[in-house]
Amino acid sequence: MSEVLVLVDHADGVVRKSTFELLTLARRLGDPSAVFVGEGGEAAAESLARYGAAKVYVVADPDVTAYLVAPQAEVLAQLVEQVSPAAVLVPASSVGKEVAARLAVKTGSGLITDAVDVRAGGEGVETTQSVFAGSYTVTATVTRGTPIIAVKPNSATPEEASAAGEVVPVEVSISDAAKAARITDTQPKKATGRPELTEAAIVVSGGRGTGGDFGPVEAFADSLGAAVGASRAAVDAGWYPHSNQVGQTGKQVSPQLYVAAGISGAIQHRAGMQTSKTIVAVNKDEEAPIFELVDFGVVGDLFNVLPQATEAVKAAKG
Repeated sequence: MSEVLVLVDHADGVVRKSTFELLTLARRLGDPSAVFVGEGGEAAAESLARYGAAKVYVVADPDVTAYLVAPQAEVLAQLVEQVSPAAVLVPASSVGKEVAARLAVKTGSGLITDAVDVRAGGEGVETTQSVFAGSYTVTATVTRGTPIIAVKPNSATPEEASAAGEVVPVEVSISDAAKAARITDTQPKKATGRPELTEAAIVVSGGRGTGGDFGPVEAFADSLGAAVGASRAAVDAGWYPHSNQVGQTGKQVSPQLYVAAGISGAIQHRAGMQTSKTIVAVNKDEEAPIFELVDFGVVGDLFNVLPQATEAVKAAKG
């Protein structure tokens, strides 16, 4: 079977769950091969092999790791030329989608972003996407070059499938054009104890209805072990960090459970969370557009509803 390249998403060598999801999807298409850029690839090989990586291409060259995303695209382009993979899967993060776009240009290949399913089809690799701000679900197939697919986190359940995990050091040649933006400093993200927004199984988001008080939203999220999101209105008002924005111009999430508190449901926000498996909304306005989308809706003040829900969750946990 042909190889399927999977770009590893990791933080200081710790592989993120989204990569294990990609390896699970890759097994539907061929033999998964992980591409690890940065330090710690050999240590990560064991966990990658546990989820089906037959090979782990390790690139620790400072010419790649000291710069922004452009060198990663050149690494993948060189690997595509060498191994002729059946497809290249990357996480649909801001970095992953930029790498994918650059790779598509370099290899003259078709690109599909924000896929929520990937499978082998009669005409090649088929994907499912939610498009036009979540208004339509489409099936798409790349018709030119190597299929390059950016997959949303939480699109598949990681399944273990032991493989060799052979570590293959890779030497690459990076162009001067790819070195135009050097990383001069990095700082660790402030720890909140909550899961990463795009990877969380449960997300609780607050909007304009919070009036800037995210206390009830955070308390409810913590009771569920959830990540906290925010609408664009809340972010623009300075009530919550931009890194937590969910929407078309923020992060796109697809958790098992999404709770929207005090969010009207403008199409911009819906585009970022409409593929969630179960959606619950709390809003005082029974005519709010968000109620057209939800599985369960509560017409009420979030400052009354969320504290009661928090206590109920805590009581259920004993």
